[in-house]
Amino acid sequence: MSTYNLPTLLKLALEAMLRKDAIDFSDLENLPTMLFPPLLIEAFKSRCTQMLKAMVAAWPFSYLPVGPLLKTAGVEMMQAVLGGIDILVIQNVHPRKKLQVLDLRDVHQDFWDAWAGREDEACSADTLRKKQVPESHPTYAPTKLLQVVTNLSLIFPLKEDQKCLLQWAQKNSESLQLICPKIKICVFPLEITKEVFNIFQPIYIEELEICSHEVVTNLRFFPHYLDPISNITRSNLNQIHFQGNDVNTVTDVRRCAAKFFSQFSKLNHLQSLSLNGNHISYNNMKILFRFLKNPLESFSMTLFHLSTSELDHLSKCQSLYQLKQLHFNDIEFTESCFKSLRILLENVSKTLQSLHFEHCRMKDSQLKVLLPALSQCSQLNSIIFNGNYFSTPVLKDLLQCMASLSNLTVEVYPAPKECYDPWHYVVVESFTQLCPQLVQVLMAKRQPKTIMFVTANCPNCWGCCVYDTKTSLCHCWQ
Repeated sequence: MSTYNLPTLLKLALEAMLRKDAIDFSDLENLPTMLFPPLLIEAFKSRCTQMLKAMVAAWPFSYLPVGPLLKTAGVEMMQAVLGGIDILVIQNVHPRKKLQVLDLRDVHQDFWDAWAGREDEACSADTLRKKQVPESHPTYAPTKLLQVVTNLSLIFPLKEDQKCLLQWAQKNSESLQLICPKIKICVFPLEITKEVFNIFQPIYIEELEICSHEVVTNLRFFPHYLDPISNITRSNLNQIHFQGNDVNTVTDVRRCAAKFFSQFSKLNHLQSLSLNGNHISYNNMKILFRFLKNPLESFSMTLFHLSTSELDHLSKCQSLYQLKQLHFNDIEFTESCFKSLRILLENVSKTLQSLHFEHCRMKDSQLKVLLPALSQCSQLNSIIFNGNYFSTPVLKDLLQCMASLSNLTVEVYPAPKECYDPWHYVVVESFTQLCPQLVQVLMAKRQPKTIMFVTANCPNCWGCCVYDTKTSLCHCWQ
């Protein structure tokens, strides 16, 4: 024993197991539980499908987060994992079986990283015993059935591993509890979408993303399935619009939008709403917010042109009055809408923790309108303003407002306009001189935790320069 340390013995034992032409359950019956994770990793690395199948069937813990290992493994390894579940459920051959949840999502990568380690890493028996399979696995309604958890992104055509999973799930829908907490529906045949909702119980869906130009086609589908998915807490509407063969006039569009958005009245637990794309008009937003039942905690908008009337409606929408996160990304605000935006910030000032204005092309005069409201947001811990055009004096005004907000931990600001030449290239000397001066405005009142000043993308390399107590330049300046 003195000749070998424990990692060497472990490596030799794993190699011996993998060299076997066939694996039998008797080989795993007396295997110490601490050897299962590293042996499973080696089975993936060596693409030993028979070993992998047996390992899954004999897994001695209640939870198996195999998703990170499947990311680049290919369809054969997915088939082996599912084959192990078939052995466990159908044949029920292993007396030590304990597995309750097979998690196919990309979670707990840190656990597998810890077990993989480095070959030269010092390792003791005590260290191995401390490495535990994560116990913070999802828990749902009590059931005797083994639970299989996965996220689905329905984008046509499906990948081979997705086809494999869906075919297997359809075959085993009666003998397993199939759970999909997060589902994304893109351009996808309606009949297959219906079949997926019949296989994976909609009641367990927590996050729904719709990214489709075929909302009109799906109008008969959503009312039927939104009833049982009333437990969703997050919804993302991405690039949807209401075009179709029977939609020819503005009245038709409003009718379809009202029919679609009225389904959101069934989402009693919705906390987060994200709107992406300018196909959702002012009238559509009014309809949507009218049907929301509960106050939102998070609201984000991306790629919109917002008018004064739209911002005025948002500022009066009581569903937004308890927001913790308010994010605007690539939004074009009209000049006259900032008074309504200030009112919105005032309404959420007591609860707001994260505020993003990214790539909104805001100017000095527009920011000045918001400064009084920003200074009231005492709960803010994250603020992001990159992608806007502010001068050094106005940035100093902004920083003086932020200096009184003691909860801020992350701050991202645009580099001042004076850092650019007339052709929009960064003047490095100005950048390296002005940014430290701006930091001093904050440091006069408090010590910032994470603070960055970011330039616009370079016209040549599309990188950017960043100052975060030290200067990092784009590729053109390196």
